[in-house]
Amino acid sequence: MAASLHCYRCGASLDALTLPLARLDECPKCHAQMHVCRMCTRFAPRLPKGCTEDDSPEVRDKKSANFCDYFRPNPKAYDPAEQSADQGARAALDALFKKK
Repeated sequence: MAASLHCYRCGASLDALTLPLARLDECPKCHAQMHVCRMCTRFAPRLPKGCTEDDSPEVRDKKSANFCDYFRPNPKAYDPAEQSADQGARAALDALFKKK
């Protein structure tokens, strides 16, 4: 049985979407695009191109939909620790600029 997919950004279940993911599929909760580098099994932010596939096209925005034929959705793309770090950074900025 395949692992269920979750949005890389908010962690919401993507069970309502059909596979393979279409280029313009979005998360039903946060509306982030899903056919993105950040959601792919080949995503490797520490590599110069950000991808383990040598022949992949150059994609500058790793969170925008693209036409990469090497895209394979990653069931482990959601990282709660990264989400917590983002929320902490936003809270610090809000406090700095007195935003409530």
